[in-house]
Parts: sequence; C-alpha cells; structure tokens
Amino acid sequence: MTMVLRRLFTDGKRKPEASDDAGFTLLELLVVLVIVGLISGLVGPQVMKLLGKAKSDVAKIQMDNIASSLNLFSLDVGRYPTNNEGLSILIKKPADLPQWSGPYLNDEMIPSDPWNRPYIYLQPGANGKPYQLKSLGSDGAIGGQAEDADISKP
Repeated sequence: MTMVLRRLFTDGKRKPEASDDAGFTLLELLVVLVIVGLISGLVGPQVMKLLGKAKSDVAKIQMDNIASSLNLFSLDVGRYPTNNEGLSILIKKPADLPQWSGPYLNDEMIPSDPWNRPYIYLQPGANGKPYQLKSLGSDGAIGGQAEDADISKP
C-alpha cells in the first residue's frame, strides 16, 4: 500500500536524498563574484562609451531634421529665422508672414538635445553660413572632447 501511494504522489520518481555536498561553499561564491566583478569592470566602460556616442549620434540626426526644416522655411519665406524669432517660428505661424506654410517640424515643440538642453540657434552663423545650430555636448560647456565635444551644424 505504501508503495502505491508513493507512486501516486511522486510519479514513481525517487526523491533525491540530502547529501553533505549540496549547495555551494563560501569560497566558490566569492570566486564567482570576483569573476563577475572583473567582467563588469572590463565591459562596463565600453558600454558607457557606446552610450555616449549614441547620444551624440541622436543629436546629429535631430540637428539634420531641424536644418531641413530651416531650409524649408527659407524657401517659403525667403530668409532664415532671426535670432529673436528663434526655432519656435518653425512651429507657430507668426502674424506678419503670410508666406509661412508650416509647421515645419512634426512635433508640437522644438526638441531638446539628448542631454535635455535646448539647441542653440545663431543667425547669421560662423564663416559666412546663413545660420548655425549647436549643442554643447554632455558637459553643457563650450568646447570639450569625446562626449563633451560641441556638435554644430553646418
């Protein structure tokens, strides 16, 4: 009878018996933690470098989109927005520009750079360019290198 009940409740499989070497020792756990720490120490900085580069790439793509909108505005109106008008003129129609046929950006507001700061718009731009779009990079200061470098268009 006992054998029949055991088969009903265990599907005929025997329960493994407890042994002295079940589980891990403290030394084995420490070795695994050291290995995981070494791997994350080597891989972590590489991942962070790629993340910083990705944000710079996003800023360049957003700036290309804004630059295209500025060029469309210039084709319609015959000039680029002034510093006083800024980039907001790409979204809201001013009363004194009947040839404005925007909005020139799909969003309801001007996008911020990947570091949540507004893009800098200057008109006229440097070196005889009609305008300049700029992001100050991750540090938010002029200049810098790598992730901190300024991104400018054109």
